[in-house]
Amino acid sequence: MRVTSWNLLHGMAIPPDPAVDALALLEAEILNLKSDVIGVQEVDYFLERSGNHNQVGNIARVMGAANWAFAPSLFGNPDEKWRKPEATDLKIVTDKSQEGEAGYGIGMVSQLPVKEWHRLDLKGAPIGVFMMFPVDGKLKRFYVRDHPRSALAAHLENGWLIINTHLSFVPFFNYRQLVQIKRWSKKLGVPKEKIILMGDMNIPFAKVVAGRNWNVITTGKTFPSWGPKVQIDYMLSQTLKPGDVTQSSYTHAGMSDHLPLQIDLEIEISSTHSG
Repeated sequence: MRVTSWNLLHGMAIPPDPAVDALALLEAEILNLKSDVIGVQEVDYFLERSGNHNQVGNIARVMGAANWAFAPSLFGNPDEKWRKPEATDLKIVTDKSQEGEAGYGIGMVSQLPVKEWHRLDLKGAPIGVFMMFPVDGKLKRFYVRDHPRSALAAHLENGWLIINTHLSFVPFFNYRQLVQIKRWSKKLGVPKEKIILMGDMNIPFAKVVAGRNWNVITTGKTFPSWGPKVQIDYMLSQTLKPGDVTQSSYTHAGMSDHLPLQIDLEIEISSTHSG
């Protein structure tokens, strides 16, 4: 089973180039990854800035996967006007649900049948931070306010639980969110040896991310993609260790400011493969 985690930066070409066909670039990269399950962060759902596409749905189409879900962190454009999700909102949009409101968040696509989807809401930090973003080929500093977050879990029919998340960029607050997700994972009825937690953690310290009862099973710097200096994207397990999985390495291919993380787990999937 090949599992991938990737912060897409809403499919943005890096360096920015209006002449680049962002949709075609995304499709090429997804085909190159050849994932069975992929968790993506910073994805758009029918936002004008990325061409009014359902990016998670597009990934599923390219993969030939029947199962996908999008978990909005906010509704609207995170660069402009947006609002927090409320109790009455559709918080998990899937291939089987009604269409949701335009927004931004995280998503998952699986070529393996999904038994059930789960979501955990996470509050955003009350303060923002100054962050570096690529502008005209250079990193520039901007003040960014935080927004609500979530964790999205796919309970696969083969028994595995794959959890995807994108944590706050505010130090210490992101660690608190990670602890919440780890506790939540214990309540989903899956044996700990079959749980993978992955995503953009925004924490540059692997030992902090692992904590006491989890292992970081992926290595390598992931950000920024064109010249990686830190690892802030991870895959975690409570029982597996790095030597128990095969990790693939990727270099920057023209999209996003993060590199994808990918592992292969030696388990039989032919009986459950739907793609």
